[in-house]
Amino acid sequence: QAELGVNEHHQNEVVSYMRFARFKRGMCLKTVDSCFQDLKDSRLVEETFTVDEVIDMLDGLQSVVHSEVESELINTTYTNVLLLRQLFSQAEKWYLKLQTDVSDLENRELLDQVAEFEKSEYTSSNKKSTADPIKPKLAPLFNEGGSELLNKTVAHLQEENEKLKTRLRTIETQATAALDEKSKLEKSLRDLQMIQGDQKNNANQDITELENKVAALKSQFEKTLNDTAANQKFLEEDLVTTKHDLLKVQDQLSTAEKELEKKFQQTAAYRNMKEILTKKNEQIKDLRRRLSK
Repeated sequence: QAELGVNEHHQNEVVSYMRFARFKRGMCLKTVDSCFQDLKDSRLVEETFTVDEVIDMLDGLQSVVHSEVESELINTTYTNVLLLRQLFSQAEKWYLKLQTDVSDLENRELLDQVAEFEKSEYTSSNKKSTADPIKPKLAPLFNEGGSELLNKTVAHLQEENEKLKTRLRTIETQATAALDEKSKLEKSLRDLQMIQGDQKNNANQDITELENKVAALKSQFEKTLNDTAANQKFLEEDLVTTKHDLLKVQDQLSTAEKELEKKFQQTAAYRNMKEILTKKNEQIKDLRRRLSK
């Protein structure tokens, strides 16, 4: 650390600014001196002056000196602001937040220390060559205190950034593979749906054909059932008619038998008729058997 409590590089920058400020201060003093000299050359040409003339000359001198000093002070303020702007801009590039303590600007002890430093620096600089080396622009040092910590932090962040980039590339690769797999699965699903659709259509067609066959068989069965019922009804009616006819024949036979018994009971014709009746009875029995079947 140098005399001002900063590193050598920063102290050289301070010395450079102090030389600039000393030059500006010398120019300001020369301007003030020229104001007084102009007054002497232009107004002090007589041996005696009245009070009003002296007051007038002093007022004019005061106005000129006041304007010059005010202009120089304003320019100094603006110059300091530009200097702070350079420092803050360089700090912001490294994400630093600098702080200032305005109360130290009026610290008499620190001001005396700066004055002593300027005096010693000016004395030593007079012994050196008048040609000053070109100073480099302010730049953060990479091997000093907070800058070193900042440098490590930046390196760590860069390393994390590379890791994140690698992870991002891996995720992108996995996402691409997942999308490809998804596309394949979607294609397989569409193919399966098409196959299932075809199978469903075929199944529906088979079911329709089977339903038509069942309906035809049902219709045929109902028709057969109706025909059977009609035939059964016809047979029942025919059976009833036959029974009526049979009863009528039986009744006729019974009447005939009675009449024949009366007429031919004692004759050979009776016996013949009886035989005939016997045959008829047998025929009737046969007819009954047939009707029963």
